[in-house]
Amino acid sequence: MSTPTNGERSLRYVDALREAIAQEMDRDHSVFLFGLDVDDHNGIQGSTVGLAERFGADRVFSTPLSEDAMTGVAIGAAMAGMRPIHVHIRMDFVLLCMNQLVNMAAKAHYMYGGQLRVPMVVRCMIGKSWGQGAQHSQGLHSMFMHVPGLKVVMPSNAYDAKGCLISAIRDDSPVIFVEHRLLYSTECHVPETAYTVEIGRARVCAAGDDITLVGLSNMVLDCLRARDLMTDAGISAEVIDPISLTPLDIDTILDSVNRTGKLLVVDSAWTSCGASAEILARVAESPRVRRPVKMERMGFAVSPCPPSPPLEQAFYPDPAKIAAKAYGMVRARDFGTWVPDPERAILSHQLQFRGPF
Repeated sequence: MSTPTNGERSLRYVDALREAIAQEMDRDHSVFLFGLDVDDHNGIQGSTVGLAERFGADRVFSTPLSEDAMTGVAIGAAMAGMRPIHVHIRMDFVLLCMNQLVNMAAKAHYMYGGQLRVPMVVRCMIGKSWGQGAQHSQGLHSMFMHVPGLKVVMPSNAYDAKGCLISAIRDDSPVIFVEHRLLYSTECHVPETAYTVEIGRARVCAAGDDITLVGLSNMVLDCLRARDLMTDAGISAEVIDPISLTPLDIDTILDSVNRTGKLLVVDSAWTSCGASAEILARVAESPRVRRPVKMERMGFAVSPCPPSPPLEQAFYPDPAKIAAKAYGMVRARDFGTWVPDPERAILSHQLQFRGPF
């Protein structure tokens, strides 16, 4: 943590998660935290460090490596009036408890006529790191968007991470809380007091007139970096962070698209049947669209994630690819004639954007 000269407190994403959990556990004794290695000395990349010592083993504890059974424990506890935070570490491993989440947690409120609630949070990581390959790098959030009864959030900065997690813990529905591992070290202004960020409200991170860029999770930062690169070509991009995918604030996106006439959605996942496809479809179907809109999407290459770093670079979108794609959409006649300056493209990865922008 660092303290900026303007007196505002700056906090890392990972520390904002830990602070949100601690404040909610202090406020509400029905909140408890469990999952594989939450009480380990590394504490899930630091997001749970010290919580076991502070709140005791009854409220912060590690679990067996049994995702299905432990998710059942979380669902049962939530139905009984507790508010569990279940840490799955990687989203890939949430696949092992899909029946519990899709058929039990998501449907209980509906099947019991609104008399039963399942207030639980499922924390899980996505994203690249050090070449973790096909089974440890997947973004599967669109699977959960498909299921009524589940909420899905993907905050891109520390301010929203804390506020969204507090909102998720207080919510009476099961919430899938998606964290990109490359965001953990990023930091921005985060108030010390508890606050909420509304689930279902998007944020305009940067204003622009020529094209709308919608980034999901870490792709928000890459879209902002791409926007910076495009200024060299005289293009002004508006960058929007949905924050929440279910419910989705399509109105904020529509307001922007009605001005720019162009929409590029960049996902931290595959594009086929994904979140980007849903956003484009919602725009295409909306009676609020008042002009023709040129729409594109970007995401993972159509392949399992490779472990090789050079192949990883080809697999993921990056600021230079996003900027080149957006340029081609804005200036279609010049498509392929402009690419960002290579040195500027490399430096763009080092830009630190401070939310909530």
